[in-house]
Formats: sequence, C-alpha cells, structure tokens
Amino acid sequence: MIARTLQMVVTAIGIAALMAAIAAGARAGQPNYPPQPTVIEYTVDPAWPKRPDEFGPRAAVPGVAVDREDRIWCLERCRVPVQVYTSGGELVTSWGQDQFKSPHSVRFDSQGNVWITDHSAHVVKKFTPEGRLLLTLGTPGQPGEDETHFNGPTDTAMTPAGDVFISDGYGNRRVVHFDAQGKFVKAWGRYGSGSGQFCLPHQIVVDSRGTLYVADRNAGRIHLFDQQGKALGEWNHLIMPWGLCITAGDEIWACGSSPQSWYRDGSYPPPKDAIFLRFATDGRVRQVWTVPVGQDGQEQPGQCNWLHAVAVDSQGNLYAGDINGKRIQKFVRN
Repeated sequence: MIARTLQMVVTAIGIAALMAAIAAGARAGQPNYPPQPTVIEYTVDPAWPKRPDEFGPRAAVPGVAVDREDRIWCLERCRVPVQVYTSGGELVTSWGQDQFKSPHSVRFDSQGNVWITDHSAHVVKKFTPEGRLLLTLGTPGQPGEDETHFNGPTDTAMTPAGDVFISDGYGNRRVVHFDAQGKFVKAWGRYGSGSGQFCLPHQIVVDSRGTLYVADRNAGRIHLFDQQGKALGEWNHLIMPWGLCITAGDEIWACGSSPQSWYRDGSYPPPKDAIFLRFATDGRVRQVWTVPVGQDGQEQPGQCNWLHAVAVDSQGNLYAGDINGKRIQKFVRN
C-alpha cells in the first residue's frame, strides 16, 4: 500500500513538472509545433480534371499513369476510355472508343508507347500515344494459360531493353515474360500463399536495377523477383496493395487499404480505409497518407471508394483512380 501511494505521488509530481515545463516553454515564446513543416500533406483539387460532358456518365477508373511530359493518363470504363490531361486539368487528347471490353491498367515503355491491359478480353495491347494499335498479346476473347493466352491479365511492366512482364492475375496466377519483339520467353507462379506463389497478382512495376515488384492484392503482400522469376523477398502486413507505381528515382508507391482478411464469414468485406504508402526499394516505408472512405454515390472530394490506382508527377502530386467512386482525383502536395 505504501509503495502504491509512493508511486502515485511520483507520477503526480512528474505530470506537474511536465505541465510546468510546457507552460514555461509557452511563456518563453516556444510553441509546441515545429518551426518548419515535418509532415507531408495533400489537398484534393475538387475542380480537377475538366472532364468533357460528351464522355458520358462517369465510370470506374482502374488505371492512372503520368508520362515523361507530366501529362496524366486516365483509363476510364466509359464511352471514351483513354483520356490525357495536363497537370492543370485541361484535356489534351482522348481515344479508345470501341477498343476495349474492360480495360484495367495503362503503362508506358521507354519509347513512349502506351500499353493497356484488358482483363475481360484477355489481351494486352500496345499503342502509339495517338492511339494507333501496334501489337496485341494474347488471343482476344479466349482465356487460357499458355504462350498465346491469358486469363484476366491485370498489368504490364517494361524494361528499358523492351522486355515485357505481364501480371496474369484474375484467372491465372502467374507473371508472363515476353521479349521486345513480343515473343514468349517464360512464365512463373501459381496459386498459393508460399514464396513465388500468388493469390491475385494485380499490379507489377520494375525498378532501374531490373527488380520486379508484384502486388499480390488479396494476400496483402508485395513480391520481389528478378527477371528470371527467382523470388527475392516479400513485403507483408503493411497494405492490401491494389495499385503500384514507381518514380524515376525508384520510389515505389502503393495504394489500397490497410491489412484485412480478404474473405471472412462467407463474404468479401469492403476496404475499411484508403491509404497510400511510399516505399524505398529495401522495403522501408518512407511515407503514409490516408483519405476517408466515401459511400456509394455520395463520395465527396478527397474521399475514395475502392481505391484502385495511383500515379505521381514530377512535383510529387498524387493521382488516384477510384472504382466505386467513378473518378480520378488529384491530391496536391503541400
């Protein structure tokens, strides 16, 4: 009893001393906030972009990318699926009418060509920036798991040498490698929770050293591979990674929700939040940003609802593609 009383006295003295120190600091003109900002914040631009009405009703935005000219490419499942905007929100060009069944991601190769996956058509298409079709990988409308067929492909990553790596994820559970001429090289991966296995490989990027990063969305992890398919490691328990992008400085951004069971009590629970993470290539988390989750049909600017894709421009602004929210949003770095 005496010891407990003594502990309470010491605690009270400590709290009093702390409060006195805070008060003294305030009297001395020392505020309790940093003199320079130490937290990176973002503010949504509710007027971005200036989307033309003739595009029709808003639809899901599964893919977002920023090109070498800092133009933002929006892939929307609407009448005009490929939309290109300036950082100020002005429409530059648009195309893609009747080209896709259900587009999923948009990427660029080192030559500036545009690669778009169409998971429902089971193909990956390569275009010029103006929309002229150059190459189709996969067999349109025919799912499969061999050198000429995909089953629900989700994303592409291209090396400077022109090699193409495709995450073949909704029906198959693999990564497929093609050379610069579109010739099949190899494939790896199968369904499972072990090293080199996938639950749903949803996005893929490659860094300047050639390391591949694969977002295994439903398993809540990011896999690392070399270009021969050798597993190099995993980043676990941090995010349910829906989208990935990589900057010129090898900063890896992931978007999605915080970890949760993908399947529970006979159903698939919706994402409980919406988060953005910035990784270094060693897996260390360098930055976290969260936004509120909106309600279907009632989303407000700055909210996301099934956050699906992320891209970053040269100024550090974030661009987010939303599925249920049916829009692309710009989050301006403060």
